[in-house]
Amino acid sequence: MHENRETSGASRSNQDRDRLAKAQSHNANMHAPEESDCAVNQPNKGEQSSAEVGEGRARTKENIVPSNTSPTQSGERVSQGLSGVRQAAKERKQERFTALLHHASVGLLRDSFYALKRQAAPGVDGMTWKEYETGLEDRIADLHSRVHRGAYQAQPSRRVYIPKADGRQRPLGIAALEDKIVQQAVVAILNQIYEVDFKGFSYGFRPGRSPHQALDALAVGLERKKVNWVLDADIRGFFDNVSHEWTVKFLEHRVADRRIIRLIQKWLKAGVSEDGQWSETEKGTPQGAVVSPLIANVYLHYVFDLWADVWRRKAAKGDVIIVRYADGTPVQTLTLWDASPLIPIVRSGI
Repeated sequence: MHENRETSGASRSNQDRDRLAKAQSHNANMHAPEESDCAVNQPNKGEQSSAEVGEGRARTKENIVPSNTSPTQSGERVSQGLSGVRQAAKERKQERFTALLHHASVGLLRDSFYALKRQAAPGVDGMTWKEYETGLEDRIADLHSRVHRGAYQAQPSRRVYIPKADGRQRPLGIAALEDKIVQQAVVAILNQIYEVDFKGFSYGFRPGRSPHQALDALAVGLERKKVNWVLDADIRGFFDNVSHEWTVKFLEHRVADRRIIRLIQKWLKAGVSEDGQWSETEKGTPQGAVVSPLIANVYLHYVFDLWADVWRRKAAKGDVIIVRYADGTPVQTLTLWDASPLIPIVRSGI
């Protein structure tokens, strides 16, 4: 394994000037959709058809202060330091990043605050976005100091329930405002790595991607390919049952900065507060937390996406096209079509 020491990024002395634009919210509605021809993915065999224009990365649309930034090939603007992380991740697929937290600058934390929803319900701290904005600079400076000296502590998520279409209730975890800010900043940093790694058929809650693109990919495949088999698989209770241990193991394939890992462990272990009673969380990641969609995508990247991609290229007979979308519910959807039976997949427990 190679390990980087941030030789390709901006120096530590410039960390407070590294500004990523308002970090992308995990809510898919905040992701501006792109043309559908960027959304369909590459089949496993044969020449690339007009319905499958390659698994190119969707373009991250980020607004950022122009100074100290440089455009990427896709046209997005990121801080010079973070663009170095993305470039290193792209060039060295086995890189384990040892120095990431310093990118969580005062500027990035401020931008992360402004990326949050103004009217979102408060967490256990009772702090609203408007209240926190009063004296923002002092608050952000203090938060930055606590994060970097290890004094920051995650608070429990406030559990609420929303009704599901089938009459059941879905539990949501509402994080405290400062937890949301730090999570948003960490997601913005880790996206520079994982947006290089993730497969093109993964659509859920990724920057620049939307449910419409996933549907477009499905529609194009159904219209232009000979479909013999279609498999729609759901993972029930996914967010509620994610293994904390395996989450950390998967993250450590790319993240060797123990400070980042400890932050994520704090969020996973913070527990939930319901009717004033705290309870421990031994598994799962709260639905509604800013960091949860990224955790889910990393987890499924290693558990499913890599395997499915190898299987379709080396074992499947005929074309196989995959569309996976995470829409904020504990459901991951996979759609495949193939000229041969898919019984081995059906029995795999997906």
